Amino acid sequence: MGGDGGVALTIPAALYALERTHELFLHLVGNSAQIEPLLSEIPDSLAARLVIVHAEHRIDGVDAPGSVLRNGKESSMYRAVELVKEGEVQAMVSAGNTGALLMIGRHLLKTISGIQKPALVAAIPGVTQGSYLLDVGANPKCNSQQLFEFAVMGSVLAASISGSAKVALLNIGSEDYKGTLEVRDASLLMERCEQLDFVGFVEPSQVFDGEVDVVICDGFVGNVMIKSAAGVANVVNGLLAAQYNASSLELKDNASAARLSKAINPQRFNGATLLGLQGSIIKSHGNATMEGFACAIIRAVREVESVVPKLIAEKVAAIIKVN
Repeated sequence: MGGDGGVALTIPAALYALERTHELFLHLVGNSAQIEPLLSEIPDSLAARLVIVHAEHRIDGVDAPGSVLRNGKESSMYRAVELVKEGEVQAMVSAGNTGALLMIGRHLLKTISGIQKPALVAAIPGVTQGSYLLDVGANPKCNSQQLFEFAVMGSVLAASISGSAKVALLNIGSEDYKGTLEVRDASLLMERCEQLDFVGFVEPSQVFDGEVDVVICDGFVGNVMIKSAAGVANVVNGLLAAQYNASSLELKDNASAARLSKAINPQRFNGATLLGLQGSIIKSHGNATMEGFACAIIRAVREVESVVPKLIAEKVAAIIKVN
């Protein structure tokens, strides 16, 4: 129950998700003395789908990821991932320290056989349809084999959620000779894999066209890309709001402008899946709003329903066997 807003934000978000997802049951992992007062007046119908799991300690944003396995075993984050490992829950959502979450996830859940490193994948909006971008921060530097594995995992996620899995590799141009050696070598691996629908390189300006379903890059590039996109969306929303305020109108009074504002709202796309583990972990932005954290919870529900880790394990095994 971490993140910048703490339980004052995550508890309302959890209740919001429960109200809109009737098959959802939640374990709230954190300090029960902070959680319980916020649940004292909720309807019995919601309380019946909640379990409080007390954890005295929490991992802060300033804690070094390398220390969490030694000192963080009594933390709410560690306990929440343990619940996934033990089969008590099917997925966990956290807005806490990303590095610590990666460390704990890999330690407790282990990576899927055939996958070197897990990757963070984020949903992004598009002109015609949305797509998935990975890695967005778990692995700042990747070799060609890891980029190829990201493509396999991303294709499984896209196919399970939307039914389509066109894969592209992010590059500075469409020509074969452009890009780093790792990117060029990764494109060869993807071209040779018959199980991938690889369409080639895309440039950053094409990522939001909606022409592909999965865009692959290393974690440094992906993190810059996703944060830049969120910043642009916030600027557009701010300009829209300023324009309507200047004319003494409310943004909501114009249906077209309101739809645009909603469509590009970064909070709707909050929640990056940590693909490649033998269990489901969703990383929320630490500064997510109540709406954003609820969206991350609902994203976890969809991925549980789609049994994404199992499907990835099956596809990776099939590709390794064939290739």
